[in-house]
Amino acid sequence: MQLDTLQTQHQFFIRQRIRMMVNQYEVRAVAPDGSEGELLAFAQQKRLAFKEQVTIYTDDSKQTPLLGFKARQRLDLGATYDVTDHAANPIGLFRKDFAQSLLRSTWHVEQAGLPQITGQERSLPVALLRRFVDSLSWLPYHFDFVAGGQPVFSVVKKWGLRDRYVVEIQNPQIDRRLVIAMAVGLDALQSR
Repeated sequence: MQLDTLQTQHQFFIRQRIRMMVNQYEVRAVAPDGSEGELLAFAQQKRLAFKEQVTIYTDDSKQTPLLGFKARQRLDLGATYDVTDHAANPIGLFRKDFAQSLLRSTWHVEQAGLPQITGQERSLPVALLRRFVDSLSWLPYHFDFVAGGQPVFSVVKKWGLRDRYVVEIQNPQIDRRLVIAMAVGLDALQSR
């Protein structure tokens, strides 16, 4: 996938693959009929890493890295994850707001040239149910990311046996690689 082609995407799907020992994700374009289209990227979380790390490749052969994100520290309740391109050049970062996340998960996303973006679970009642009723921890969560009161992108988890998300991008200036990293991070890191 060419970067300029990726940057034209306004919506895409992310689906978790069922694997025993590793988190893997497919990032797919939206086909003209609204179904899942071509593979845009493939993500895999590094196994048994001291610091959380996910590499996102151009496809599932895992031959060509597209980007990745990695925690700055080993253990940090409000961990910051640096997002870099295939050559380790910075794209941006995201971090969990631990205090705000006690009741409603909140993340901050930063990209040079844009104001700070804040993403929060859309529904406070669902957020509370997921936290305080163990048998309901499977409830889907939806995040809206905004900057200066304006929508930037959203991540909506769909019902199903596998984790599946619809990502919609409203701000054309946000780097799609940063959006992909944050959306994959929501699934891979949300319960931490």
